[in-house]
Amino acid sequence: MRPFTQVNVFSADPLGGNPVAVVHDAEGLTDQEMQRFAHWTNLSETTFLLPPTAPEADYRVRIFTPAEELPFAGHPTLGSAHAWLAGGGVPREEGAVVQECGAGLVRLRRGERLAFAAPPLVREGPVAPADVERICRGLRVGRDEVVDIAWADNGPGWIGVLLADADAVLALRPSWPDLVGFEVGVVGAYADEAAARVGAAVEVRAFCPSLGVVEDPVTGSLNASLAQWLIGSGRLPSSYVASQGTALGRNGRVFVDQDGGEIWVGGDTVTVVSGTVEVGARA
Repeated sequence: MRPFTQVNVFSADPLGGNPVAVVHDAEGLTDQEMQRFAHWTNLSETTFLLPPTAPEADYRVRIFTPAEELPFAGHPTLGSAHAWLAGGGVPREEGAVVQECGAGLVRLRRGERLAFAAPPLVREGPVAPADVERICRGLRVGRDEVVDIAWADNGPGWIGVLLADADAVLALRPSWPDLVGFEVGVVGAYADEAAARVGAAVEVRAFCPSLGVVEDPVTGSLNASLAQWLIGSGRLPSSYVASQGTALGRNGRVFVDQDGGEIWVGGDTVTVVSGTVEVGARA
């Protein structure tokens, strides 16, 4: 039996954000055992905590969707750090945590809420016209309804789509077969009055059927990449709050801040389930 935590991320409401399953002391598990357990949890991501191999890191994490392993993902990063700290982890540096994952080292800071430094984009720029056409078909929108579209990939493969406003984002009813093979993040701004009411500047949705999750409730990696794209192009301010999960009955809030040359993505984290779990066999 291994220690187990399920953490709600990006909402102070224990059932309002995006849950991540965290298996502690995962040393000795095979790739197949990790993938099978992640498939069983049926959450967007399940993580496994391991001793670090990099001397600068506090711990190492492996991140699995129900279908495959990811080099990096945002809400599992916050949830894993929360679980590691709650499980007695002591960081090397006060006020900070350094996570080792497939994408390298990810730095987190501790304050009112945990936040991670957005990893660099591995792909950006224009999307091929044929892919744009298929994505528009998958979103059931005309090309003229898309304000901008670009690669904004920090590991999972995100393509960012900017629509006219938040209402257009919430109105989407995708055609899933046309989106298979793409990880699409859609964003639209709230008008000032609505932004004040909602407590967020933009609404975000994440469609990732290829990863075994047709729509992710609240997505840290996507919000990080959208921030890099849209703050960099001057379309969003250097500090804002994003709403995500509204279409799924969640109330996720993602806090984005640009500090010097880095973009930090944060959110509330709450332990919902803790105990032990049977996964594979101990070495």
